[in-house]
Amino acid sequence: MASKGKPSPRSAVEPLSDAQVVALAQRHRLVDPMRDRPTGADRRFNQAEIDAQNPKATRRLLTGVDVVFNASCRTRAWGLENIPEDGPFITAATHVTMFDVFVPMASLFHMGRRPRYMAKAEMASWPLIGKWFRLVGMQPVPRRSGKARQIEETSISILTSGRPLTVWPEGTVTRDPKKWPMSMKNGVGVIALEASRRLGHQVPLFCAVTWGAASINHWWPWPRKNVVMCYDTRLDYADLLADQDQWGDEPPAALADELTERIRVRMTEIMAEIRGEDAPDGVWDYRQMKRVKA
Repeated sequence: MASKGKPSPRSAVEPLSDAQVVALAQRHRLVDPMRDRPTGADRRFNQAEIDAQNPKATRRLLTGVDVVFNASCRTRAWGLENIPEDGPFITAATHVTMFDVFVPMASLFHMGRRPRYMAKAEMASWPLIGKWFRLVGMQPVPRRSGKARQIEETSISILTSGRPLTVWPEGTVTRDPKKWPMSMKNGVGVIALEASRRLGHQVPLFCAVTWGAASINHWWPWPRKNVVMCYDTRLDYADLLADQDQWGDEPPAALADELTERIRVRMTEIMAEIRGEDAPDGVWDYRQMKRVKA
């Protein structure tokens, strides 16, 4: 079964301009996330985590990603110092194109962390690259399988084992015609809340928002485009954990919905800053394939 609709074409949005990158650099410290320790030499790598996740294969994939990105775009990021040096955490990333999925992945690798990734199961069978995905921590997600609870439980287990986790809450490439974050399923909310309850503390959750790759022609990417990512400060949801002793077997859906909506709103705010434009009213609803009131 194919996903609903199709992503809008590259012509639907303007490339990220040099002037806008300059404006962002005046407000934030932009660094190159496609090199080791982009925030400074004092960054401590999580060596145990690196050694546990196919270090040779991971380094080879990372080198390949660096080469492709350096040849096809100018990548900059701010906020990478927010990435914890150890312990579990969740990265909730935007999903504008398949290309920019690699920006938070490479950034976390270059910062010395090795998260597991929740990604559609079909990617594991892709020629050549599917093997690499599996080697470097991809956790296949069988979409439309009726196994949402099993997927959530696997994700929670990753976090309670001490490993970080990266998710794309939209579940697929955004169908918003102008490529803003669209509606999200509440799985990320369930995962964060339940993992926090089991660990006895709020699991750090960060939004990673990437913009610019939507304008890249994958077959002929030149001239190079600008790509910018913000790895945001920690999103607080302690208030949603206040009554966790009364939840029963799983977090209430209303709380998971609320946390997921906070993630979507924050992603939209950050993307508006990166793009230098106001986000449209409402949200693109994937089920109805139209913009609705938020």
